[in-house]
Amino acid sequence: MQSDPGATSATAIQKPSFKEAFLFWLKLGFISFGGPAGQIGIMHEFIVEQKKWVSDSRFLHALNYCMLLPGPEAQQLATYIGWLLHGVRGGLVAGILFVLPSVFILLGLSMVYVTYGTIPWVAALFYGLKPAVVAIVALALIKIGKKALVNWLHYVLALLSFILIYFLDVPFPLIILGAMVVAVVMLKFSPGSLQHRNAEEKEASDESGYYINAATVAPETGFSWKRIATQIAAALLLWALPFLLFYTLLQDFSFWNKLTMFFTKAALVTFGGAYAVLPYVAQVTVEKFNWLSNYQMIDGLALGETTPGPLIMVLAFVGFMAGYNHFAGSLLMGTVGLLTTTYYTFLPCFLFILAGAPIIERTHSNASIKAVLSIVTAAVVGVILNLTVYFGQAVVLGKAGGMLSVDYFSLAWIIVSIFAMYRFKVGMIPWIGVSALAGLVMYLFGYYQP
Repeated sequence: MQSDPGATSATAIQKPSFKEAFLFWLKLGFISFGGPAGQIGIMHEFIVEQKKWVSDSRFLHALNYCMLLPGPEAQQLATYIGWLLHGVRGGLVAGILFVLPSVFILLGLSMVYVTYGTIPWVAALFYGLKPAVVAIVALALIKIGKKALVNWLHYVLALLSFILIYFLDVPFPLIILGAMVVAVVMLKFSPGSLQHRNAEEKEASDESGYYINAATVAPETGFSWKRIATQIAAALLLWALPFLLFYTLLQDFSFWNKLTMFFTKAALVTFGGAYAVLPYVAQVTVEKFNWLSNYQMIDGLALGETTPGPLIMVLAFVGFMAGYNHFAGSLLMGTVGLLTTTYYTFLPCFLFILAGAPIIERTHSNASIKAVLSIVTAAVVGVILNLTVYFGQAVVLGKAGGMLSVDYFSLAWIIVSIFAMYRFKVGMIPWIGVSALAGLVMYLFGYYQP
């Protein structure tokens, strides 16, 4: 990395070793509960606030780009930061380890699901965990909102974004497009409204003492036809190779071809995260392909919400059930279906980051682009608020006898969790364990019956 000699130096912070970063990405893969907001919050806490590897401005710049891409933004952000720290190998390790633990956890849970059905005590653990996850998402929303909402326009756009997606069901891509149009118009007619409050003082404060700061220039950045052509060729080769294996080693090639093509398409249209693409996946896989039932799709969503890793891993459960059901209850084919779905869901993510990040890095000092991306981030805060409300409603509200009911334990545990982690600074991982045990206690005392 190189820095502008006239800028604030970050000599106090040494470059993290590859081993140190590797161990963090591995740990993150096991503790990344709470959906994208929670996962981004965990990364920000460790990378920016604790270790000071990357400054706020560079972290948010990377996040802004990832928010514009199809696919899981938290996994792509991990890949971006990994690349920023240690190049291509750092990006690959960060992106793969972000997903790998959840792949094996979900595979194990899927096998238990189809073999033994719902286990009451396991459901009870999840019952206690869910309100804690809502609290984690809410706290992450607060942290990100404090960083991203820096003037009145940001607050207005965040609120408008929430109203559009929550009350009017406006698709996420249209909200992002609208935010970009607003930013361009404001740049032309009222550029002063895009200025950050106390921008110069904030910049100086934020950028001192970080290994990578606003003045840091990553090597091999900028546009290169040769690099991009090589990366696209490698991605196409990796995309095509499994077809040869399916054709030569597995039965019913038409099924594997359909599975591969469908999840490749799904990976390219997942703007707005998992909740934006799940209705489409459910409609096609349940109603058209008959790979699984509606009931199984709902159970898969529950598994995805309560395991670490991106929520888009629900698609891996769909792939498992597709292989399992199509091949008459074969756990082996279910496993192949899950691994295939995971592979094709995340392969485009690495191309988007490893090809796009070197270009985007050259724009972090461009004031106009930074202003546009800050508007996008403000809109995304509103979308994350929508996700927080969505989780909260799913956990607290239910129906009993056809009437709306409130789960008072879940509501109380959300409040207790927020106080414990925010006011009393209880660690997230210990609190997850406490919450799971609380759910088990509620089951043992007869309050909760799965």
